[in-house]
Amino acid sequence: MTQPMTGAKMVVQALKDQGVDVIFGYPGGAVLPIYDELYQQTDIQHILVRHEQGAVHAAEGYARSTGKPGVVLVTSGPGATNAVTGITDALMDSIPLVVLSGQVPTFLVGNDAFQEADTVGITRPCTKHNWLVKDPDKLAETIHQGFHVATTGRPGPVLIDIPKDVQFAEGTYVGPVKAGHGHYHPRVKGDRETITRLVEAMETAERPIFYTGGGVINSGDAATQLLRELVEATGFPITSTLMGLGAYPASGKNWLGMLGMHGLYEANLAMHDCDLMICVGARFDDRITGRVADFSPHSVKAHIDIDPSSINKTIHVDLPIIGDVAHVLEDLLRIWKSRGRKVNKEALKPWWAQIDEWKTVDCLRYTPSETIIKPQYALQRLEALTRHRKDRFICTEVGQHQMWAAQFLGFEAPNHWMTSGGLGTMGYGMPASVGVQVAHPEALVINVAGEGSWLMNMQEMGTAVQYRLPVKQFILNNERLGMVRQWQTLLHGGRYSHSWSEALPDFVKLAEAFGAKGIKCSDPADLDDAIAEMLAYDGPVIFDCLVEKHENCFPMIPSGRAHNDMLLGDAETEGAIGTKGAVLV
Repeated sequence: MTQPMTGAKMVVQALKDQGVDVIFGYPGGAVLPIYDELYQQTDIQHILVRHEQGAVHAAEGYARSTGKPGVVLVTSGPGATNAVTGITDALMDSIPLVVLSGQVPTFLVGNDAFQEADTVGITRPCTKHNWLVKDPDKLAETIHQGFHVATTGRPGPVLIDIPKDVQFAEGTYVGPVKAGHGHYHPRVKGDRETITRLVEAMETAERPIFYTGGGVINSGDAATQLLRELVEATGFPITSTLMGLGAYPASGKNWLGMLGMHGLYEANLAMHDCDLMICVGARFDDRITGRVADFSPHSVKAHIDIDPSSINKTIHVDLPIIGDVAHVLEDLLRIWKSRGRKVNKEALKPWWAQIDEWKTVDCLRYTPSETIIKPQYALQRLEALTRHRKDRFICTEVGQHQMWAAQFLGFEAPNHWMTSGGLGTMGYGMPASVGVQVAHPEALVINVAGEGSWLMNMQEMGTAVQYRLPVKQFILNNERLGMVRQWQTLLHGGRYSHSWSEALPDFVKLAEAFGAKGIKCSDPADLDDAIAEMLAYDGPVIFDCLVEKHENCFPMIPSGRAHNDMLLGDAETEGAIGTKGAVLV
């Protein structure tokens, strides 16, 4: 398809040709021609957010829960700069986004015009690629290439900056097939020889473990199914990063839980003591590795990743395999089966016995209360009352509540867990829940939040009410910046420097002011009924769950320590008593 049309019309047509059904945005002078074209069509729904950061996080939630790219439309200057935090968040967590930004007319670029910013320069470090389009004949091709780059290889955000005069100008539109995909062709097939060497290592390993990440989910349903088949067939234990939760079911018999700074005792010790570590679609983040010099010190390390820059970036590996997770796992399974499906069964028995012994520590144990809601208890009850819902999607903000949610909520399927992992962006969850609910109108979407994070983008409740999105905001309100306060307790002598606000709103009244429902609960005996009321309400809810103010999140690997050096809180084990009654192993 090639035909003449204005740049603004090209933008809308390109989005249609890419299968886009919804975009998240906020209008301004530099994008009014595009908004005028959106007004004259009905194929694409536009969700009007209340802040551009909210637009990007909403698009992230949409993308993460669907596997399709999220699309954002913002104006020039502050519209684009407000989007930078969300774009950086998407880059860190490999979320495919296409961000369209308006720009001042080409003849004003560089003149410090009203609402001008060097958007391409500002976003170059936080996008996979970006473009400033000055020629209307190049606009459609650039947009199609943007979708290709965002979704191919390691997913991520791209940005296309479109001057206002280009939107008005007429050019020739080309469709996706005509446009082609430029020079970006990531490698998807892994090296067969290295895969065979990994199979050989799997056949003889005595203490193997799969360490999986968000790359499995990004690779699609085929990768998830292949991973599950491989785990079940080999009988190897499996753990995951925060971003990889759901790739393997939490109810699976081989599941060890999440690993890392607030990971489970058995997962961290298995990682430390394994002799074969198979990393699938993870990047050895510092929250996972702990002290690099002591990370899994006795293991042969394999790393499967589509991003060559991730290989040997943090941890040196013995078996680097560059390729798409689904393709590599398919070849890995085929070669392993062709060689007789061999594993070291005799060695696996004592390995599992050791893991089962570690599990008896019960590292998530906490002291319950009959008078105050413990945050762990709140999430246990939320899990018990919602886990039967296959259409349950969980978002989080960032902090203690995020880690407790990862520990106490079980995920049976991929794409049902939306959280800010790499950047740790407070204010992510509220708008992300909007994006998830837009993508899944009939689903149960819950944002587990802390009051501090939630307030950072609370304005998006207006978006939820306007579009009748029944998102549930489950706020664990400890009246503290919980993770900051915890670190101040453990590492800074209890000097609580600016780790809480003395002017929090009444969240029930705030909900009512937005036109939503507000619920407050402070008594453990009332919690189940209050959660049931939240779930039964057919509309957006702010649930103010008043919890223990100084509860700490354990297990915890202190910064700069190894995986076998954990604070365990109330869990019983043989070790020295550490800070504030925690057990130091």
